[in-house]
Amino acid sequence: MMIRGLILCGLLLGCSRSSAPDAGSGTDSGFAAVQQRGAVAMGVDQYTSAHVFEPLPDGGRIVLQRDSVDPAGTATIRAHMEDIAARFARGDFSLPGFVHAQAVPGTAVMAARRSVIRYLADTLPRGGEVRIRSDDPAAIAAIHAFLAFQGQDHRAASHSAHPPP
Repeated sequence: MMIRGLILCGLLLGCSRSSAPDAGSGTDSGFAAVQQRGAVAMGVDQYTSAHVFEPLPDGGRIVLQRDSVDPAGTATIRAHMEDIAARFARGDFSLPGFVHAQAVPGTAVMAARRSVIRYLADTLPRGGEVRIRSDDPAAIAAIHAFLAFQGQDHRAASHSAHPPP
């Protein structure tokens, strides 16, 4: 059902968010489109949330938090992070593919080597994170490529830079 909704929304993404800077102006339509698809996939406004994609020696982590106190948005993010951890563990990287409208670097290797990668969702004060761990050098290189691409395309921090809750 969720995939059907994603496909339907993908077809209807002509609707722009009023809170999105320059979303309809064409100034940066590629970024605005990533933000719109991200809102669909993650369930929260991407312009009022912050991502962190942090490479670590044994893999890395993906962080998503609301910019301000928002209990409903926080719960939505936590559910999304649980879903992402489960999908990635199965080798399913369709959501990042949907958000970025392309095959995301590193995901083919991460899917092929899923048996040597562990994904753990955890809560944070205004959202959650997925911690990605492996002892396999090829998997770690793929995880780092994945995180680097995500960070660049989301224009996100590469390390935890969130203010205290």
